Amino acid sequence: MLLPLLLAVLWGGSGAQDPRFQLKVQEWVSVQEGLCVVVSCSIESYPRRQWTDSTPAYGSWYKDQADTGVDLPVATNKPDQEVQTGAKGRFQLLGNLSRSCSLLIRDIRLEDHAAYFFRLERGPYVRYNFKEYKFFLEVTALTQKPEIYIPETLEPGRQVTLLCVFPGTSEECPSPTLSWRGAAFPSDGAGPRTSHFSALSLTPRPQDHDTELTCGADLSRKGVSTETTVRLNVAHAPRNLVISVSWSNVSAPEPQGNSSHLEAQKGQFLRLLCTAESVPLATLSWALGDRILSWAHPSGSRTLELVLPWVKAEDAGRYTCRAENRLGSESGSLDLSVQYAPENLRVMASQANRTVLESFGNCTSIPVLEGQSLRLLCVTHSNPPAQLSWTRAGQTLAPSQLSDPGLLELPQIQTEQEGEFTCWAQNPLGSQNLSLSLLVVYEKGLASTAFTSGVFLGLGLAALLLLCLLPVLLKALRKRGTQAGVLAPDPAPAPAPAPGETPRSRISRRSTILDYINVIPRAGPLAPKRKGKPRGPSQAPPPDAHTLEPRMNQKELHFVSHNCPGPKSAMQVPDSENHPEELHYAVLNFPDPRPRESQGPKDFHSEYAAVQFHLERNL
Repeated sequence: MLLPLLLAVLWGGSGAQDPRFQLKVQEWVSVQEGLCVVVSCSIESYPRRQWTDSTPAYGSWYKDQADTGVDLPVATNKPDQEVQTGAKGRFQLLGNLSRSCSLLIRDIRLEDHAAYFFRLERGPYVRYNFKEYKFFLEVTALTQKPEIYIPETLEPGRQVTLLCVFPGTSEECPSPTLSWRGAAFPSDGAGPRTSHFSALSLTPRPQDHDTELTCGADLSRKGVSTETTVRLNVAHAPRNLVISVSWSNVSAPEPQGNSSHLEAQKGQFLRLLCTAESVPLATLSWALGDRILSWAHPSGSRTLELVLPWVKAEDAGRYTCRAENRLGSESGSLDLSVQYAPENLRVMASQANRTVLESFGNCTSIPVLEGQSLRLLCVTHSNPPAQLSWTRAGQTLAPSQLSDPGLLELPQIQTEQEGEFTCWAQNPLGSQNLSLSLLVVYEKGLASTAFTSGVFLGLGLAALLLLCLLPVLLKALRKRGTQAGVLAPDPAPAPAPAPGETPRSRISRRSTILDYINVIPRAGPLAPKRKGKPRGPSQAPPPDAHTLEPRMNQKELHFVSHNCPGPKSAMQVPDSENHPEELHYAVLNFPDPRPRESQGPKDFHSEYAAVQFHLERNL
């Protein structure tokens, strides 16, 4: 009797394994600080000696390396057995100890990190330490958080129920204390609740969008707690629209802020980006004026970009980004100014009081009638606006109007105003110039007024002299005919008239006093150079004779353009010194009177004179 009892005492007090005592327990348990865990344990077998079904069974859990005869357990069901101070109320045996040895641990602390073994006592014989069946408790930092269940999008003004659940706790573990807080949380809402979940009824407002809502879980009496925070996604119209600018593909975009004006140089790279906040996502679009340039579907990115790889002058204007969803829209604008040097320089000309303008480019010759007025308006495209000026022979001309320096007025044009006029356009980005040649011509066949007046005066004097001499000539001719019929012998028969020629025509041709008048004045710069050639009245005019008279009679401008390869060069006007003005004159030829007939009586009435008028041109 004493030997079995001694063996039982020895086995119970030592770590020797007795195959009669078997226990099943988790070998490794990991739990976060502050949480609760149940360690499953069951007694498989032990000897049925010296105890009955009515004999109570006592169990205790000890930390590893503890002396069961001296050290206190962390949990026991013995009525008078003390436990360790730090474990009191946190470690608890569960179930019927006749078969169960499960252990409940609440409010787990970092110092609970250790190995544990179970001791069973029932009757005088069964007193055994199951050291060969230990479990190890690993305590880690608290990372578990409550979970909030919330709809993805909250409609403003529509009530919704939110849930907060603390997962991973068993029924044996005490419930944490859950609470809500946030700007959208109503002051009369649900207060803290000790439960595994908490429900919150909320009516979101538009201003609640992107505000925080927090669910907190208090896990222990020492204040160990955890919480989860979400941001409310309340549907709203687009807002906070921002336009950003990037000057290359790799540079970060820069928000424009409150500035709505942007300057770019012609040929520069430009990237415009637009972004806006909205729930649900908005449709983004870029427009230039009323023309849509690009747009993005709501399922795409929150940012829409517009790339101008090579900025042109026509890209200038107001760019508008618009964001729109079912709840509203918002837009932002950016005024783009494209800067470039002067280009497309041209001159608009109007003659006298005409309102019709004629446009022409570089190296154009402008014929203008002497005494008429001419308005030259210089026009160019540039940004910033170019400064316009006119020069002649290297000297700057005073503008006709201070408000419009590109306007040059030339009233009552004279010959000395012939020459080259140059318009200059300049801004900080560059300059451009255009040259014109002004040619002064004369009315009525391109002759000068003085010369024309002289010609007509000479013709008038010649006609007056002819009228004065005509009676004398006629009288002398009649008297000569009478004498010839009385005194002279029969004359030789007259030669037969040519075919088609009558005596009357012969007399008419022979009696012609004015042989010809052929005056060809200086042709001017526009008329082809040709030599004067006398011609009779019966000669047809040259083929090009009809082209100059109608033009000058109509007083029209005819411009002559010349090619200007390379740099702009002024058109050369003939110099009067190298090409002296042609001499125009008329010659009146009065030959000596014919000798009087010897056989006729001396009579002063028989005298006659032949007068010939010749107008010649010295070539």
